[in-house]
Amino acid sequence: MSEPWHVPSRTARTGPGVHGLVARHVTATPAACAVRDTVGRELTYAQLWERSGAVAAHLESSGIGRGARVAVRMERTPELVVALLGVLRAGAAYVPLDPYAPRERQDSVVRDSRAEALLVTDPGRAGDGPPVLAMPGPDADPVLDADPVPGADPVPGATTAPARAVAPEDTAFIGYTSGSTGRPKGVMLSHLAIERFVTGAAYCEVGPGDRVAQVANPSFDPVTFEVWNTLAAGATVVMMPAVAETPLDQWIASLAAHRITVVFLTTALVDMVHRAAPGAFATLRVLLFGGETADPEMVRGLCTVRPPERVLHVYGPTEATTFASFFPCTAENLAGLDRIPIGFPLQDTTLRVVGPDLDAVPDGESGELCIGGPRIATAYLGQPGLTAERFVVMPDGERVYRSGDLVRRRGDGALEFLGRKDRQVKLRGFRIELEEVERAVVATGLVTAAVVEKTGEGMAAALVGFVMPKSPTDTRADVLPRLLSRALADTLPGYMVPRRWHVADALPVTRNGKVDRPALLARLTDNARAAAGS
Repeated sequence: MSEPWHVPSRTARTGPGVHGLVARHVTATPAACAVRDTVGRELTYAQLWERSGAVAAHLESSGIGRGARVAVRMERTPELVVALLGVLRAGAAYVPLDPYAPRERQDSVVRDSRAEALLVTDPGRAGDGPPVLAMPGPDADPVLDADPVPGADPVPGATTAPARAVAPEDTAFIGYTSGSTGRPKGVMLSHLAIERFVTGAAYCEVGPGDRVAQVANPSFDPVTFEVWNTLAAGATVVMMPAVAETPLDQWIASLAAHRITVVFLTTALVDMVHRAAPGAFATLRVLLFGGETADPEMVRGLCTVRPPERVLHVYGPTEATTFASFFPCTAENLAGLDRIPIGFPLQDTTLRVVGPDLDAVPDGESGELCIGGPRIATAYLGQPGLTAERFVVMPDGERVYRSGDLVRRRGDGALEFLGRKDRQVKLRGFRIELEEVERAVVATGLVTAAVVEKTGEGMAAALVGFVMPKSPTDTRADVLPRLLSRALADTLPGYMVPRRWHVADALPVTRNGKVDRPALLARLTDNARAAAGS
């Protein structure tokens, strides 16, 4: 029978919080580059500490302290890293917003998180909600009232305070993901969870001299890897443009131009870059990818045509602090595979394959993946019922997260992802509950029923909406889709708005009276064949 599979950390730690991991390098290597962008702006560790200290002091003067929550609405610039570190130094937890999402979506996250402040670069924002605080400028006065590390000497010329003491269980980060009830849910991650994620990480060792690309949306949980893994190791965070924000050839050239050594991209983006320019990642030391099903042929090509030194397929939900497992991809270990495994547990992680009653299932059989260890989220903010449902205690006393992912363990111990128990999907790395999109479609008042499904994989993946119009005047196929897309753009991020719509007078149902989703998807196939035949 399959037993709990746990990989302990190689490093014993009793850290003073995530910001304490950064402070060690402020003391040891203050002149080393901590953060830079592609236009030449950079901050040393001493400068990062000074700037983030000004942010922490600004927050404290506004009444923000330990246990508070601070929403951060900023684009991917060095100031984003300054802001996140400053929030932690004040003893608060940061709630990153998607700066590209509709304002209503951003405001709903601020309300749900009960944020006590909204930290922005541009204070010109009106409306209800918590106080809007502008980031202090680079000339803010230093505040010197504490050492960056308890007992350590302060760094000359660097702002060293405040850096408030926190407990390991204090919340550091609240990340919002799509919710099946139509309400996004806030995943609460502690300082301990992030500390255990970013230190002792044998799967991807980062050290001084590494340059790690920061390309994820600020609200996307890989930022935890991009920023805190890097700064905890004394390396450099390089704020890169997103792949979609610049011509592809320029983005590829920037990897070498800025001497990037480590990058994480979603599977779809790796597929797009590799197909456009095989060998594009050759200058990297480590390429990590995940978030969606990977095409084995694409990955085999990635590992044979001028590959990076190391290619890792990574898997993990936000509830497990970004990554829970990894699989090293080489031409040899990919030979003959028809799917890319999600692999083996990271440090301080327990992986279990269980049946409906949480009993272990034999190797080779399908079961739900439960993830345990100190890196598991503490709760869903303000949702005790959902927390109790998804975070459970096993018979041996370990608290685990029921992922809802179906997996099986191969003979070599690697896990393979088989699908979902529910209707959650991944689209270009973003986790989407299809029920949330359906509720939003019906909430427009334009339809009486809606079904949303995902079709395709990689960059060809898309959401497709099947709807029944409320008004007979909206039945024209070129009218209702335009109205729906326009209405949803005000409430949902772009990646959650269906790309295609199908308008019907009725939706097919099963004998049990439920919507026949396979029949709807079959209609798409039939329509595509008919169009090809014409």
